[in-house]
Amino acid sequence: MLTEHHGRTLIQLARQTIEEHLGIKPENPVAPEQIADPALREKKGVFVTLNKRKQLRGCIGCLRGTESIVEGIRRHALNAAFSDHRFPPVTREEVPDLEIDISVLTDPLPLAYENPDDLKQKIRPGIDGVILRDPSGRSATFLPQVWEQLPTPELFLCHLCRKAGLPDDAWCRRRPEIQIYQVQYFKEKKLFP
Repeated sequence: MLTEHHGRTLIQLARQTIEEHLGIKPENPVAPEQIADPALREKKGVFVTLNKRKQLRGCIGCLRGTESIVEGIRRHALNAAFSDHRFPPVTREEVPDLEIDISVLTDPLPLAYENPDDLKQKIRPGIDGVILRDPSGRSATFLPQVWEQLPTPELFLCHLCRKAGLPDDAWCRRRPEIQIYQVQYFKEKKLFP
């Protein structure tokens, strides 16, 4: 289990990685001993989310732990800032306006369900991140934080299908594979008020 101290370190690391990529000297650099913590060397899935004035500005990550948390944060901070196809690359001028959020994921687990109503009963709003995989091969995920904008299972699942490039009702017509995971969530604004 990561602490708030770990969360601060990861947010600092993400910001520093973006700043250094843009040639900006970090105001609050991470000390090597901070990222040497064994808890941050575990292999976990991570997502880095960038917001600018409360609007999404980039979000990229990995669902499974293929690298250490530290390496995942570095890689996905760069990807969220410069390779999220939904947005132009972050500029030097935008950096002060960015708010960084970090999600560290548990390993996804399959969720068995009988029918659409059973699925709606089993996913937990505000707790579960959901991965939807359609028999066609299309897939998408929403982090648990997305429940704040899409608070009902129906709305959440419809938008998740849309994100995967499927009809909104594919979750109840096509019996997709569902996996769930939880996150430890660190929000820059909360940790660095």
